[in-house]
Amino acid sequence: MRSSAVVLTLGRSPLLVPCLEALREDGGSDLEIVVVDQGETPAALPPGLADRVLRPGRNLGFAAGNNLGIAAASGDWIVAVNDDAVVEPGWLGALIAALEADPGAAAAQGVNLQLAAPEIADGWGLAWNGWWQAVQLGHGELAPPAAPGAREIFGASATAVVYRRSALRQVAAGPEKDDVFDRRLFVWYEDVDLAGRLRAAGWRALLVPSARVRHAGSSTGKTLNRERWRLLYGNRWLVAARLLGRSFWPRVPGLALRDGVDLVRSLGRGDREIAAGILLGWGRALRLLSAFARFGPPAVPLGEIRRFR
Repeated sequence: MRSSAVVLTLGRSPLLVPCLEALREDGGSDLEIVVVDQGETPAALPPGLADRVLRPGRNLGFAAGNNLGIAAASGDWIVAVNDDAVVEPGWLGALIAALEADPGAAAAQGVNLQLAAPEIADGWGLAWNGWWQAVQLGHGELAPPAAPGAREIFGASATAVVYRRSALRQVAAGPEKDDVFDRRLFVWYEDVDLAGRLRAAGWRALLVPSARVRHAGSSTGKTLNRERWRLLYGNRWLVAARLLGRSFWPRVPGLALRDGVDLVRSLGRGDREIAAGILLGWGRALRLLSAFARFGPPAVPLGEIRRFR
């Protein structure tokens, strides 16, 4: 079974070439690499690093950009890697081996390490906290040992992940029928939403501790200021509504309280960009909520969601 890596870029990451070099070294000639270059100026890529370069001519966002790359990819294993992440040797093989050993698993990730402090974890899986915010498990903690085997997590982060293509086809959703990631989310929470849809369809996600990635953190996201916070706070409501169904509505006061605390704290610090982003996020959520909200039971049982906190 062939694997295909999809790497999105706006051409701003100084790690784009090291990212592709590491993927090529780890996957060899059997790995197809598809770069989706959404920057205003084409990224300079040395020959041989990418098998295909797609240039849509504008920034489609993380969700739609990945959808474009996935549609163009030929592999049965879909590898998504941020352009500021560098996989370590053996990463791809370890994740594919874990998925091959568990036919009920749709996604696998390793331990993402902070580039500047590789002894510290950037995260090792997605989960929902008690405030119904999506979190990266282990963020800021000491990285766990590179133990053999795999264990279940709620969902895998699209920072660096391998997906089973047949599972992605099963849960495709959104305004376009073949969307893997819901393009309406643009960026942030799109992988959390996918994780919930996969789990609702009966699939599992795996953490493989021996697989390691060094991640710098989004240099693009840090330049978006209030737009970043608008998407983060707005998308949280949308994805929670889709996941929780009728259980979402009794939790609205708690979600609003958590956001309100963040709003007051940002105003107290004089951070008007975050404050404005939170308010704009509420407006975004109100505008799109009808497209995501459901009145049926939770897509994933609440006890199962809590199990992975």
